[in-house]
Amino acid sequence: MKKFLTVLSLIVALPATALAADGADGSCGVGSLIFKGQSGIAPQVLAMTTNGYSSATIGVTLGTSGCSPNATVKSNWKTAMFIDGNKDQLARDMAVGSGETLASLSHLLGVEAKDQAAFNRLAKDNVARIFTTDSVATGQVVAALREALAADATLSHYQAAL
Repeated sequence: MKKFLTVLSLIVALPATALAADGADGSCGVGSLIFKGQSGIAPQVLAMTTNGYSSATIGVTLGTSGCSPNATVKSNWKTAMFIDGNKDQLARDMAVGSGETLASLSHLLGVEAKDQAAFNRLAKDNVARIFTTDSVATGQVVAALREALAADATLSHYQAAL
């Protein structure tokens, strides 16, 4: 039984090494090369699993297999959790183009001080597109905000943080 638990813990733990990849979506390593261009849960899980059982660590260290030793680990789930827990206040802040919740979101996205006014303006101009209903799903808010950021030449690079 002890041997089984050890093997099981290794099976579960090894793919976790791939979570250090940019965006935690199998975007670097052998798995990303094998499943390149495919989308959806299955290809992402397979890419991360392949990376976990292969050379993702070596790829990041040496800069091979589409990995970069200088890449940044992103934490998109924190932003989604923040939005989910603060939707009502975030919608109010976006409607006026300022506020503590909107400022917190911009901080999570890494918006620089020089871009803060443009981010607030974008939020205010797009609040109806981002919060389409009172019960809009967090995923829809994230997707709409990502689209709004992508369409803005000054702010487009912040969409990667979503």
